[in-house]
Amino acid sequence: MQPEDVVPRLGALGFDERRSAVLSEHFLEAERRGKLGHGFSRVEWLATQDVDPEAEPTRLVADEGYERWDGNGAVGYLTLAAVCDAQIASPPERARIVVASHCFPTGMLGHYTRRLAEAGLVAALTATSPARLGHPEGGPPLAGTNPLSIAIPSSDGEPVVADVSMGAVTYGDVIAGLAEPGELVPFGGEQAHKAFALALGLQLLVEGLAGEGYGAVMLVARPEADPVPELRRRAAGVRLPGDTKP
Repeated sequence: MQPEDVVPRLGALGFDERRSAVLSEHFLEAERRGKLGHGFSRVEWLATQDVDPEAEPTRLVADEGYERWDGNGAVGYLTLAAVCDAQIASPPERARIVVASHCFPTGMLGHYTRRLAEAGLVAALTATSPARLGHPEGGPPLAGTNPLSIAIPSSDGEPVVADVSMGAVTYGDVIAGLAEPGELVPFGGEQAHKAFALALGLQLLVEGLAGEGYGAVMLVARPEADPVPELRRRAAGVRLPGDTKP
């Protein structure tokens, strides 16, 4: 698939021009950043899913320090895009927890935290997915790959954006033909129990706050300091998480 094919293909799936543009932006960024499992391969994957292309996420609670959203049948990409739009339009005075239920698939979480950091906000985001990771010692899948992304804005222009899945590979890699299903295990080799513990902890955090179904939990806050420029100085040219590749 070529970049110019993405929007027409999404339109053929029933997404209108606005929704297609939001989805296309996500897939194109994933391709640019080399995250092919979240790129064009997801367009054809969406065609195999039972999605409502006209569904709209709903904000159910809008307090200063807490928001609750329901995907309401919309694909998770669109729900988290709407959540980000709302935070940027009305940022918290200090900090806010945002919980989104029925929010799947969510794709490349760094896409959303980067947007928030570029708007001057600190952001952390995690989301659940179907159980695909088992205990390193064996047994049935108990947790999703449950990524975690953290983004910190910077006065030097480019935020630091960490975005890590708890799996050695992502399910998107399997969809894109870049990995085999058997490679879906917690990352870390002999230390895989650490990734498994994180995957379970993140899953239970989201399930405890969002309820049944897949969901997402976001922390968004105004920064009190500007630590990234000093980190870059000390890094002396080392590429930091989320930096644009040279």
